[in-house]
Amino acid sequence: MSRRNKPARRVPLPDPIYNSVDVAKFINRIMKRGKKSLAERILYKALEIVKERITNDEPLEVFNQAIKNATPLIEVKARRIGGTTYQVPSEVREDRGIALSSTWIIEAAIKGKGKSFIEKLANALIDAYNGVGAAVTNRDNTHRMADANKAFAHYRY
Repeated sequence: MSRRNKPARRVPLPDPIYNSVDVAKFINRIMKRGKKSLAERILYKALEIVKERITNDEPLEVFNQAIKNATPLIEVKARRIGGTTYQVPSEVREDRGIALSSTWIIEAAIKGKGKSFIEKLANALIDAYNGVGAAVTNRDNTHRMADANKAFAHYRY
């Protein structure tokens, strides 16, 4: 293991329309094979669909609330002690929580029903905003697993 200092975390530039770093990170997660303009188009059109369906809220507020609803607060990590592997519950850092929730929302959109990925992504965002759907179910399962393994919390490192 290196004894040097850890490198500084690189934060992407905020996206041009909503001026949000979280939206820029979400775009980077959608992106495949370096096609960022396509990923931007997909997310912005999905947010337009969200704005049409939920008229009372701003799409950025819906996006942020969807991410917040799908973000886990605690997770389990495998820890090997004395030849036995324990699932040890530990708190989730904020940046890891956002990464997990955005990944779960995108996976829910991929598996979802709909004509295009844009519509499926909009549906996944609306579901997460309302506190239902696959992304929120993943968060609940993660919390349930951590709660079940609470007895091993003293192995936390």
